[in-house]
Amino acid sequence: MDASPLRLLPMASSYRGELSPACVQCTEGRKMVLFVTGLCRFRCFYCPVSPNRNQIDVVYANERRVGTDADVLDEARAIGAAGTGITGGDPLGVVDRVEHYVRLLKAEFGPEHHIHLYTHEPNPEKLSRLARAGLDEFRLHIPHYLWGPLSGEGTAYRAVLSSAPSWGIRRGVEIPVLPEKEAELRRLLLALEEIGVDFVNLNELEFSETNEEKLHTRQYRVDPRNGWGVKGSRAVAERIVREMRLSIPIHYCSSRFKDSVQLRQRLLRRAERTAPAFAERTPDGTVVLGVVEATGQADLGRWARRVASEAQVAGPDYRVDAERRRVELAPRVLRRVARRLVWPAFEIEVYPTADALEVERTPLNASARVMTGAAAGGT
Repeated sequence: MDASPLRLLPMASSYRGELSPACVQCTEGRKMVLFVTGLCRFRCFYCPVSPNRNQIDVVYANERRVGTDADVLDEARAIGAAGTGITGGDPLGVVDRVEHYVRLLKAEFGPEHHIHLYTHEPNPEKLSRLARAGLDEFRLHIPHYLWGPLSGEGTAYRAVLSSAPSWGIRRGVEIPVLPEKEAELRRLLLALEEIGVDFVNLNELEFSETNEEKLHTRQYRVDPRNGWGVKGSRAVAERIVREMRLSIPIHYCSSRFKDSVQLRQRLLRRAERTAPAFAERTPDGTVVLGVVEATGQADLGRWARRVASEAQVAGPDYRVDAERRRVELAPRVLRRVARRLVWPAFEIEVYPTADALEVERTPLNASARVMTGAAAGGT
């Protein structure tokens, strides 16, 4: 069969054949990431999972820490999710939990809510069970030391990939590109073509807070052209997608694509649905707010009404963030009145996520500059 033409995506990503439905949804920011556990027995040296999740049994829906099923459903609604990607750790280590979430999401959002799962474990019993529960797709991470023809120890992966169509589920392989293992990767791709998998995703190997030391120990270096990508990973992936004319779909996803396209689209969708009307939204998906800090205020509600009165705002033009003990309002309004307020006033840029990660904070009055330790001076 002739290979499909090479198609280019932003940020140096590319593919041949049809993208997985899950990849299409990720590109559009319509896929919720459900992190079901940080536990994983494989412990790959390049694992990028953050320290607050790595080898810890926690659940997150996007950036929201999950305590109840309602947290999962609320986060899906907050981005208008058309699907969910289940990841970890290794989700098959908590297969009962995964089955619960698959059934929950399908019951709430309908059979068209596309759910895929990422796992290292070639376990036909668990995967067929999840297929019966409604899982649409799984992606096997084949360990780098088994790359090749999938013989010997690799036969377990070959068996699962060969059996999956009988369960009524799509199956693919998703792995990072280790630049020194190009020959082994090419042999693996030929084996996957022989099996007839539905797709292969090649991810750019990248540095993270968790894996940085191990990658440096193995002599990996940052690609100066490519953010936190490992030097050589992109070149190998591009060469393979360009040169190997496979009959199965193959997709290279760069680290910058994940940050600049997938994440940005999800942030834009979440900001559209959750940011207050008075906030300013940026093209990057972040949100700009004016905030007044409740320093030393015992009665938060009474104090917030004083702030609103002095700023001449009412009703939907401001809100009280009780957890962070502050009043939020339009930045343009706060810039106008900040210098006459006695409480610290800032303009902040945040992600529109559950954790409201702060990107930048600018003091707007003398109290704010004192609070941040900056030199006092006129505005």
